[in-house]
Amino acid sequence: MKKKSYSILAGLLLISATLLAQPFNIGHTTVGFFDSSRSRDIETEIYYPADSPGENVPVALGDFPVIVFGHGFLMSWEAYQNFWTELVPDGYVICFPTTETGFSPSHENFGMDIKFVAAQMQIENGISSSIFFDRLTEKTALMGHSMGGGASFLAAQNNPAISSLINFAAAETNPSAIAAAANVTAPALMFSGNDDCVTPEDAHQVPMYDNLAADCKTRISIINGGHCYFADFNFFCNLGESLCNPSLNISREEQQLTTFDFLTLWLDYSLRENVNAFAVFNDSLQNSARITFEQSCNTIDIAEVSTGAGMKIFPNPAVDKVAFKVPSENIGGLMTIYNVMGKRVYQQQITTGEFHIDLSGFTNGAYAVVIFNNNSSYTSMLFKTNAR
Repeated sequence: MKKKSYSILAGLLLISATLLAQPFNIGHTTVGFFDSSRSRDIETEIYYPADSPGENVPVALGDFPVIVFGHGFLMSWEAYQNFWTELVPDGYVICFPTTETGFSPSHENFGMDIKFVAAQMQIENGISSSIFFDRLTEKTALMGHSMGGGASFLAAQNNPAISSLINFAAAETNPSAIAAAANVTAPALMFSGNDDCVTPEDAHQVPMYDNLAADCKTRISIINGGHCYFADFNFFCNLGESLCNPSLNISREEQQLTTFDFLTLWLDYSLRENVNAFAVFNDSLQNSARITFEQSCNTIDIAEVSTGAGMKIFPNPAVDKVAFKVPSENIGGLMTIYNVMGKRVYQQQITTGEFHIDLSGFTNGAYAVVIFNNNSSYTSMLFKTNAR
């Protein structure tokens, strides 16, 4: 099942993101959000980086990406302790909406809850009385397992505010997660188990993946992987899976180890823009005997791009405006700017040898500036920063 269509923007592998020097402790709080548009309470369990472990302790000093995680059918957030104990020490805030835990859940409401909590956390970052004041980055990932995985598609569709969609054994929902995938453009990573009898890949994750409109999407199928082993033990999940596949040929620990080996790299890339992590992620896809995969990432092929060719960018790094000077032979060409996810963020026709563009809508980080002209192309690097 191996299919790949990826490459890494020229020059970006030379950029290294700053890695956290030591793991954080885990803080916990319960927040009662209220969605006034639906008159709906959304109690949310939140785990976050802290200097000392405990309830309602201060958030550690830093800027942390946010993850909102949707639980599976008849599963509480407590079944996903493996996720918060793995990810929070690495500097992620992970939120678990606790709604729709009964026998007749509304998938639509659950998806809206996930979306609402993601948006509300960004608001919390700006509220001085919030425990999360000035502690969160704009980077947000939506995650989910089983029913919550399907609901994560509902939350991600037509949602430009999220940076990544990630799910585990995602289940089809009502309304359809498969249909919603066609309206999801965020970079996506899907995990499935090829021995999952609860949500078989061909009926659930494969059509979701195929419908995704993301510029970069990957589906990892864990060999011998099951449905419930993405989470910790849960009675109802275990009961359901035991009726159709009572003896998986993998342990829970093995399946979770495989999952986190890939997940942590993807998060480092998609939420921290560490392109070196993406290189390791892709190398692991190619070489791991534990998984099969399919991937489509519409980035710029190194073989198609040469560097230099006389382009000048100044100042570089830039804060809010940047000037370009290009050789006269490139007037009439097309200049395109890509972020580290390989997504096109700006494009214009080159009509003069010197011009400026406004960077106020760009997030901080590295960008590839590519000029296409007369069947040739070359690239230079642009760096956006807040520092003057």
